[in-house]
Amino acid sequence: MTARNDEATILTELEMSAVRIFDAPRELVFKAWTDPEQIGKWWGPLGFTTTTDEMEVRPGGVWRFVMHGPDGRDYKNKIVYIEVARPERLVYQHGGDEDVEPVNFQGTVTFAEQGGKTKLTVRMLFPSAEERDRVVKEYGADEGLNQTLERLEEHLTFQRGGNR
Repeated sequence: MTARNDEATILTELEMSAVRIFDAPRELVFKAWTDPEQIGKWWGPLGFTTTTDEMEVRPGGVWRFVMHGPDGRDYKNKIVYIEVARPERLVYQHGGDEDVEPVNFQGTVTFAEQGGKTKLTVRMLFPSAEERDRVVKEYGADEGLNQTLERLEEHLTFQRGGNR
């Protein structure tokens, strides 16, 4: 895997964001985010696996998935897509699935082409500073975001014929 090429995860009052440059074409990176078979191979922090129950990437479509923690705990999640502009932008509302403590935020992911590479920007906008702080404290979401993007980088390297 190549060295981390991130701008540090940024925390502002209501937001958490990260930027990465991936040595992969934008179409490939976008597909990794929207293909249920691919996303399960890299989504989540180190040690986690992800099972997709449903994924319909369109405005109003839903992605229901379970993140399986290394401690055996399951985290049910639900994403509702607000905007899908292939291959440059995804906007979605994230929350917990039924009977689960929700982690609510609006996510925006942009995929910008840069000479055959892709500049990926992930923004998570929370309803309050307290909610953002809770998610960082209870779930380590800032480091989890970094680890998830590291796993995406490994996946893309594998997709392009590199070693995993």
